[in-house]
Order: sequence, then structure tokens, then C-alpha cells
Amino acid sequence: MKELKKDVLLEIEGGINISGNLISAFTKAINSILEVGRSLGTAIRRINSGQVCSLG
Repeated sequence: MKELKKDVLLEIEGGINISGNLISAFTKAINSILEVGRSLGTAIRRINSGQVCSLG
């Protein structure tokens, strides 16, 4: 393994940048998925219990 000097180490770029916008987008996506799941669960529960409003 080659030993690098401090000035060379400072020039190395790379890795991953996690910005606030990326975290916010993931949070919104997870919240949307959870909300769809809650709505679907509520709809299934209401259909099974017969508490559905008629459309006509």
C-alpha cells in the first residue's frame, strides 16, 4: 500500500453528499407511502364492516 502525504489527501474528492433536499424528498416519499397504506386500510375496514356510503 502506498502512503500518501497530507497535501495529496486534501486533493482527493469523492464519496456521497447527502443534502437536506435529498433527506426531505425521502421523508416525503415515505410519508406518502404510509398515507396511501392508511387510506387503503381504512377503505378495506369500512368495506368489511359495511359502513360504505352508497353512490346512487
